Amino acid sequence: MKISGFTIIRNAVINDYPIVEAIISILPVVDEMLVSVGVSEDGTLDLIKSIPSDKIRIVESEWDMSLRAGGKVLAVETDKALQQISPDSDWAFYIQGDEVVHEKYHPAILESCKKYVNSPEVEGLVFDYLHFYGTYDYVGDSRKWYRREIRIIRNEKQPKETPITAFRDAQGFRRGRTKLNVKHSGAAVYHYGWVKSPVQMKTKMKNVSRFWNEDNEWEKILQSEDFFNYEEFDSIRVFDGTHPAVMRKRIESQTWKVDLDISKKKFRLKDALLYWYEKRTGRRLFEFRNYRFL
Repeated sequence: MKISGFTIIRNAVINDYPIVEAIISILPVVDEMLVSVGVSEDGTLDLIKSIPSDKIRIVESEWDMSLRAGGKVLAVETDKALQQISPDSDWAFYIQGDEVVHEKYHPAILESCKKYVNSPEVEGLVFDYLHFYGTYDYVGDSRKWYRREIRIIRNEKQPKETPITAFRDAQGFRRGRTKLNVKHSGAAVYHYGWVKSPVQMKTKMKNVSRFWNEDNEWEKILQSEDFFNYEEFDSIRVFDGTHPAVMRKRIESQTWKVDLDISKKKFRLKDALLYWYEKRTGRRLFEFRNYRFL
């Protein structure tokens, strides 16, 4: 069995993405790691080259910044990276630049890949998600945060008429408009995209908003204040687990402080009732799922 990891990244230094941690976090479970580096305005390429691993294969790409609707350029670049992994790989493991996998999940991931490698009806593996918010101490726990997404897909050695490709802004994958048939990986992804200083968070938002907005809307965002208000949340909880070991240095170097009141809930009545039901039953009613469990 062979597993290829793949990711895309651009302007990682400017936007303070934990891309090095993301890549290192899955190296133990992949046989190769394809990193597609978009032409950047900082030292992103050198940063990726500094990772000491012979599993990493770097390709460079020019992003088409005219493809803005719905973050389409992210899906296009993800598909370009996927097409460049080794053709003999059985699985393709996708990781985004602000996602990290805890080392405690490595055995479960490998076990799931081995279990379903000869089951062609299983087109992908789904991961649970923890969305950190503000600092490494808080996790979003409302319906606005997606609970699961596909991160491992089958590398189809015999191309089909409709291939598996990135969906929308590459949050997940589909076969055309058809949802993939999946099993659970037994693992979780730690999403750190909302963990930055208030100033750095707003800088990132201004930079990446161009992927979803036309010039006039993007200009309005650029004119907004340079400070993100972390008080604007609907519901969060305190994280009581451990972080991936690869994140230790980044966590220890945190220089900002954000104290949030987890008792505050800011819901409309409908959302409050759905939140209450989910916390008591573990079921999320009317949940959008970008996949089909077998």
